[in-house]
Amino acid sequence: MLALKHGQITPTELCQKCLSLIKKTKFLNAYITVSEEVALKQAEESEKRYKQGQSLGDLDGIPVAVKDNFSTSGIETTCASNMLKGYIPPYNATVVQKLLDQGALLMGKTNLDEFAMGSGSTDGVFGAVKNPWSYSKQHREKRPLNWLIAGGSSGGSAAAVAALTCFCWDYRHVPPCLVLKAVLNRLKNSKEIQLLYLFCQSHTECVSSEYLVPELSGEVRSLWSQAADLFESQGAKVIEVSLPHTLYSIVCYHVLCTSEVASNMARFDGLQYGHRSAISVSTEAMYAATRREGFNDVVRGRILSGNFFLLKENYENYFIKAQKVRRLIVNDFLNVFNSGVDVLLTPTTLSEAVPYAEFIKEDNRTRSAQDDIFTQAVNMAGLPAVSIPVALSKQGLPVGLQLIGRAFCDQQLLTIAKWFEKQVQFPIIQLQEFMDDYSSVLDNQKLTSVSLQQ
Repeated sequence: MLALKHGQITPTELCQKCLSLIKKTKFLNAYITVSEEVALKQAEESEKRYKQGQSLGDLDGIPVAVKDNFSTSGIETTCASNMLKGYIPPYNATVVQKLLDQGALLMGKTNLDEFAMGSGSTDGVFGAVKNPWSYSKQHREKRPLNWLIAGGSSGGSAAAVAALTCFCWDYRHVPPCLVLKAVLNRLKNSKEIQLLYLFCQSHTECVSSEYLVPELSGEVRSLWSQAADLFESQGAKVIEVSLPHTLYSIVCYHVLCTSEVASNMARFDGLQYGHRSAISVSTEAMYAATRREGFNDVVRGRILSGNFFLLKENYENYFIKAQKVRRLIVNDFLNVFNSGVDVLLTPTTLSEAVPYAEFIKEDNRTRSAQDDIFTQAVNMAGLPAVSIPVALSKQGLPVGLQLIGRAFCDQQLLTIAKWFEKQVQFPIIQLQEFMDDYSSVLDNQKLTSVSLQQ
């Protein structure tokens, strides 16, 4: 951003470098659609604005990518499904329009699990996304395994950013170079900022142990402890609390999500837009065949589950009860934040990324339940959260920790996350084959070393 403002690189040059990396990393399968012509035209317009001193904002000239379940006017939006192959929306999603209004350059649409239903980005119709760290120098020197999953459902977006083919995706992700600067001295010296640390130390009683599950890897647990120590050493007050109902967030989510899926997906009937089966025996036959051909097993399974929960005889016992449990989860967080806590620190995942061959041994529902265990409660409570990579594991793979903030206190959360990011100094990925391109994109960034060590 500063390089663009100071004229060290033009929007067109930055766009072309990112497009070059997109082509060179095509094997990652991060993108479903690359909007090269659109991006170059936007870069040209951005360049004119910079020359005239009329920048639209902090995102002007910054390459971004959009997950392919957000509508983009004039650009195919598929949700990684046969149901929407070839569908070109006549409008932009609100979040996309907000990015474009700030002058962002739309590089393309990123891959995902079909209709965002999954945790590995392995179930979309365009194939699985490969994690860029599978091919990094850091990982290959430790343990050259088969390629790793990129997580999900936004694996394509994550891979696109990790491979530096863009610098931001969707409206929810704010990359390091775009976080608003804030005065951090107050954070570093103030004892009023409390950090909730859900960690049960060894050789102690199980207090506030909801997030200390048996499946949590030793490496993640150790980094979690070191991160808490880091905050405490800088003047934050670290305390333990309990969120007892978060244990039920996965089951609660399954009922509510599948119910919403069953309701919302009813629009895909072959009559209005999207895929339409050639079977024409009757309207009912065409409708059934359209949905059978258009949706994969995962999506159809969720629709069936949701319809079951919404049956008149089941509605009270499942859907209404799940809503009540959701309220208990929300109240858990409210009670904690109302006690004076400013931010929560938890793991993001149970371990680092796993090989694709290992991941697909479990079905989609099982994997989603395992992989969403630390993040789903946040969604149930409607809170802002951000995951920060803090160190490389013994296998040379990123390990992240999650920071959760108060409702509508996004700026405070990002301020703390930015400070934390500076402290841990996570290293840039090293894809040796493409280092010349990476160097040109990162001219103004300093490669750093990890300060949280195993």
